[in-house]
Amino acid sequence: MQRINLGNITVDVELKDIKNILLSVYPPSGKVRIAAPLRFDMETIRMYAISKLGWIRKQQEKIQSQIREAPREYISRESHFFLGKRYLLKVIKTESKKHVEIKHNNIILHIHAVTTDEQKQIILQEWYREQLKKLIPKYISKWEDIMQVKVSEFGIKKMKTKWGTCNREANRIWINLELAKKPVECLEYIVVHEMVHLLERNHNNNFVTYMDKFLPQWRHLKEELNRLPVSHVEWKY
Repeated sequence: MQRINLGNITVDVELKDIKNILLSVYPPSGKVRIAAPLRFDMETIRMYAISKLGWIRKQQEKIQSQIREAPREYISRESHFFLGKRYLLKVIKTESKKHVEIKHNNIILHIHAVTTDEQKQIILQEWYREQLKKLIPKYISKWEDIMQVKVSEFGIKKMKTKWGTCNREANRIWINLELAKKPVECLEYIVVHEMVHLLERNHNNNFVTYMDKFLPQWRHLKEELNRLPVSHVEWKY
């Protein structure tokens, strides 16, 4: 890994077998990384980074200003979110299978006596994943009919800087696991956003026209999603 220093900003540079240069700013500290094609020399990459300094600083300011959840301890009476609603965690020791359920205003975490905090986190994450697996196909089916596109496959994973991604060649979309905590309207917005990429690759005027046509309130949903608290720590997987 090579590095470029631009005043108080350090940029990590990795040369890869890719076609286009990729610039990313990662939470929680605003770390900057460039992945560049093997044919690029460091001076070319440096000039590119300098041309993007305004954007880099804007992204770092946005990351630093985001509200973050307090560290999770996975103990009873702790607040956790599901589909935009706040629940109190209730931890119950059991000798049967470890699992999660919702009752009234509680997320109930059934664990074994020797379960560690890290294992509690993973159990809860897997429950979030299963809930998204139930919800996302309904939105995909709905918007396939409206957009006249076909999603061949979807996946759910942790993402550092994006709520979703789209692979046009494979007709595959990926959704950020963290969206299980956010309102369903925000989840649907991200599904629509990624499906629109099946019609338009770039975030250009054509893309915006599609979004305005299919989901006129998308700007409000985007603002709401970016205003909500983000996780305090990195998810395990």
